[in-house]
Amino acid sequence: MIELEGVPELIDPVMVAAFEGWNDAGDAASTAVAHLEREWKGEVFAALDAEDYYDFQVNRPTVFMEDGVRKITWPTTRLSVVRVGGDKPRDLVLVRGIEPSMRWRSFCNELLGFAHELGVELVVVLGALLGDTPHTRPVPVSGVTSDADLARRMDLEETKYEGPTGIVGVLQEACAHAGVPAVSLWAAVPHYVSQPPNPKATLALLNRLEDLLDLRIPQGELPEDARAWQVGVDQLAAEDSEVAEYVQTLEEARDTAELPEASGEAIAREFERYLRRRDAGPPGGHATAEGGEGGSYLRDNPGGRPRPPKPDASGGSGGAAGSGPKGEDEDGPED
Repeated sequence: MIELEGVPELIDPVMVAAFEGWNDAGDAASTAVAHLEREWKGEVFAALDAEDYYDFQVNRPTVFMEDGVRKITWPTTRLSVVRVGGDKPRDLVLVRGIEPSMRWRSFCNELLGFAHELGVELVVVLGALLGDTPHTRPVPVSGVTSDADLARRMDLEETKYEGPTGIVGVLQEACAHAGVPAVSLWAAVPHYVSQPPNPKATLALLNRLEDLLDLRIPQGELPEDARAWQVGVDQLAAEDSEVAEYVQTLEEARDTAELPEASGEAIAREFERYLRRRDAGPPGGHATAEGGEGGSYLRDNPGGRPRPPKPDASGGSGGAAGSGPKGEDEDGPED
């Protein structure tokens, strides 16, 4: 049994987790949890032993100076807790770390031990993958679960994915076997602009989390950062005719596929979010996303110029290397 001293009794706690690495294209998921910690001033109460789960030649420790003393930060996974105020206060247990190098089952069991000790009622794991989606359209976010009853109650997809998986999929299945309700939220990041940061994808994940948990998340500077990111990518794409043509192909495919879904339900969801924000008043705090030089947005080819892969006959593209998984079947992203 995990003993947690100094952690108060939590109110309707939900665990929200994200892990850097294969499941985190554009760092969108890990940045979303970092945003929650920053906006709600999360306090770390536990950290997993780095030597149990990480290969330090893969994820190296970093050295820094503090008050003239050299210190080392070890790569690990940390847990913090925040209280969301309002008419219905509740607590979030935030888990942010790096996909482990080894002993994944023990890693998941340790996190589930914390969840059990804290009385967590739901686990939400955030992820981001590379997809054939244009940067000019809203970021698609899929909510999936392996629990058929949970899928019906929360209007989620029941996952049918088969294939390679990461720590997000392993943790979700560990939750299912332990009887803990678990959901994965996946944002699709354009594979031709996969470098972090991607504030637009981070914002989309947070908006979906708002809807799922029926709470209000202060957005800080994320909307402005997302607009600046899109303008930057627009400018770079406009400088190359092949990139512009490819983006147009993706836009047409996306618009055609989503035409039947332009329903009143989506409009109502956005209106409910607007009312929730208006009634709650102005948010406090700010969150910033570190920007980069404009040329870093588009992935370069060996010749040094940004080139997207040629679309195939079905409208898809060739494989793209990046910071997140590209593969997904027609039923949705891997979880």
